[in-house]
Amino acid sequence: MMATSVSAGVSTEEGIGARLKRLRLAQGFSQRDLSSPGVSYAYISRIEAGARTPSVKALRKLAQKLGVSVEYLETGRDLREVDARELKLGDAELQLRLESDTTSAEKLLEEVLAEARASGDRVSASRAAIGLGLAAAQRGNHLDAVERLESALEHERVAPHLRPDVYSTLGQSYAALGAADRAARLFEQCLADVSEATPEDVTLQVRYATFLSYALSDAGDYDRATQVVREALHRAGDAADSYTRVRLFWSLARVAAIEGRSAEALTQIRRAIALLEATDNTIMLARGYLLSAGIESAEGRVEETQKQLEIAARLLGPAPEPVDLGMLRIGQSRLAALEGDGSRAVECARDALATLGEFHGSELGTACWALARGLALEGDPDAAIQTYRRAVDLLTVHGRRHSAGMASLDWAALLEEQGKGDEAEPILRRAYDLGVDAETAARKS
Repeated sequence: MMATSVSAGVSTEEGIGARLKRLRLAQGFSQRDLSSPGVSYAYISRIEAGARTPSVKALRKLAQKLGVSVEYLETGRDLREVDARELKLGDAELQLRLESDTTSAEKLLEEVLAEARASGDRVSASRAAIGLGLAAAQRGNHLDAVERLESALEHERVAPHLRPDVYSTLGQSYAALGAADRAARLFEQCLADVSEATPEDVTLQVRYATFLSYALSDAGDYDRATQVVREALHRAGDAADSYTRVRLFWSLARVAAIEGRSAEALTQIRRAIALLEATDNTIMLARGYLLSAGIESAEGRVEETQKQLEIAARLLGPAPEPVDLGMLRIGQSRLAALEGDGSRAVECARDALATLGEFHGSELGTACWALARGLALEGDPDAAIQTYRRAVDLLTVHGRRHSAGMASLDWAALLEEQGKGDEAEPILRRAYDLGVDAETAARKS
């Protein structure tokens, strides 16, 4: 007599004795009915009471009579069910990697998660929850990503050296939600763990060092961010592959750009771009040019900004990721503002905001800053002032202190132009509090 549903009502804490009793009663067997030579009903009674652990021989006989696999009777996981879930998980994970629309993959993962939880399959449940967290981050819902990934890791911890994608996504989602300090703590622990578990894997250590540097710079700890990268460069030495060195130069460029050290930032990003041009990673190369364009536009160099943006647009192709398209539109808005074209600046900035949606907080702050500039050029100072306020708030919350300070200078300058000097004064003080020095403020005025 075959069990029609061996998984219904199973607790993740169900032991072998409780499982044996549940299956026996579900099929109407007495202990004597299940007994056989070498497996007495008294022996079965002791197993069910938790007083005995069945032998392999007993497991085989009992499983055969109950119509379940030995694996299921012993562990609660039926290999046939596990194999089916494994197939679904693999399919969903491939969809997440290869397709931009996560709807189908998430539906499949939800099915696996429900099945795995019902049958007490903690491993498959953890993988499904992780997949749903990665999908949430992919579509920009970082709050959902954090909740799912934290829950998955709490119930079934995965080592950082085995799933760096999980920890990098969790940390980046923390940062996107304005919790750069939590991201820094996570990556600090991951770096320590992989250094101990895989001391020979320098590439992985550099990867976590890069993430840690990003988080530290978002949290405003620029000295430590730079130190982490320089330590990683020293650790990697001459043996580091191209991608490893790209990560390191990129990190140094990012810290320098956030601090407003444009010359140093350009030097480091040009090193990264030179290495990327020798590879086939066009997306990373495009992002390098976008970062370079942002630095050039901050310095007011129109031709260089335009050149970098044109290369980035070509490399991104006809269907870029939303965050990449958003950054391209922000760059184009900045370029239009440098050229005095307010309408084009506003159009591109609004396109960036629509593309980025509700997430990617620091990028949204940058887009609002670009929109405020465009609105000011269009002759709509009231809307520009309100947009500057939102830009500075977003940039500050998401750790972009230098950008928030520079946006505050633009905001204060507009207020001065409108004869609102009393309102401009506290905004200037805010810029100084955010790290903008008097010399920079003088140049902008």
